[in-house]
Amino acid sequence: MLQIAFIRENQEQVIKGLAKRNLDVTEVLNEVLALDEKRRATQVELDNVLAESNKLSKSIGELMKSGEKAKAELIKEKTSNLREQSKELTEQLNQVSASLTDLLYTLPNVPTAIVPAGKDADDNITVHQHGEIPTLHEGALPHWELAKKYDLIDFELGNKITGAGFPVYKGKGARLQRALISYFLDKNTAAGYKEYQVPHVINEASGFGTGQLPDKEGQMYHIGVDDLYLIPTAEVPITNMFRDVLLQESDFPILCTGYTPCFRREAGSYGAHVRGLNRLHQFDKVEIVRIEHPDNSYQALDGMVEHVQELLHELKLPYRILRLCGGDMGFTSALTYDFEVFSTAQDRWLEISSVSNFETFQANRLKLRFKDKSGKSQLAHTLNGSSLALPRVLAGILENYQTPEGIVIPEVLRPYTGFDIID
Repeated sequence: MLQIAFIRENQEQVIKGLAKRNLDVTEVLNEVLALDEKRRATQVELDNVLAESNKLSKSIGELMKSGEKAKAELIKEKTSNLREQSKELTEQLNQVSASLTDLLYTLPNVPTAIVPAGKDADDNITVHQHGEIPTLHEGALPHWELAKKYDLIDFELGNKITGAGFPVYKGKGARLQRALISYFLDKNTAAGYKEYQVPHVINEASGFGTGQLPDKEGQMYHIGVDDLYLIPTAEVPITNMFRDVLLQESDFPILCTGYTPCFRREAGSYGAHVRGLNRLHQFDKVEIVRIEHPDNSYQALDGMVEHVQELLHELKLPYRILRLCGGDMGFTSALTYDFEVFSTAQDRWLEISSVSNFETFQANRLKLRFKDKSGKSQLAHTLNGSSLALPRVLAGILENYQTPEGIVIPEVLRPYTGFDIID
């Protein structure tokens, strides 16, 4: 959530920044500032009434002691009127504050200066590309056919048990999946990230804290009886561990990692591009989350990007890094880099990671603050990234490592799988 003080002091910057997202927020910001002015004026009026009421209340005892009962009764009546007035002003203040908060919830984060303007993925900028795209043998198959040929993943069985988008991993397919999870977690913890096992369901406050609510409500599975949500990513429970927390500067940096299944309704996703592992309703992902001092968050973002690059270098998968344009960025992000691996059998790029800096946007919702050296309370910066999302990494391995003899296992994964080839 944008800070109201930032909007008040940088209205034109907010308007120009959100124009990169193809949004004209001029009228919304005018309404926000009008509500803020009304809120502040009401708060001042309420404070004055309460101060006057407290002052008069103290004088009643003195008047009673001095025998001026009649005068004391008049003041009692006046304080009673002031209490009624304060009650009305408190209700007004709560209503105005709620309206202001609801309006602020509709505003996405302001993209940072280097984010390009643009409408969709076609306007993203490639900032780095690495690795040679392999030439596959004649008769090479896409991963969904390889999964069936080698009995690795059963999409039909998952459809029988639950529905489309809930695959069943089998035999060496399940072991390869587990190997990737262990490898990613080991690499993350070796880089200084503390591992957490977190709940796979969240409450409404957690959804609002990281920005899934109200923006992505339609994309999450809702457990109506308990008013809980299945998590769309480990980012949500991990980041919410720090909701309503006051840190010290000495606590930075805070590095967290965790593996969870992720659940996304992906409403409206159809067509050939969602075949196999390309788009699922349940998938596994290892996440990294950082809580940083505002002065260091973009250096931390660069470090996260380098960390994900190292994973892909070791897996020897061809990849590229994109800086997302305003129209393709997530609601809460100030800057996002997407990683994509090349699927040789499908002849297209597949997104496997997003690494983002949210600056104070999530922290403002979370009330995640720290005390600086002068003792002043400030909002922290939050960042997160996939390291990595498994389905498309697995798809890339199956397709790019296939040979006429079978699917070769990347060397770095062999200590985890216990086998060198799927044949």
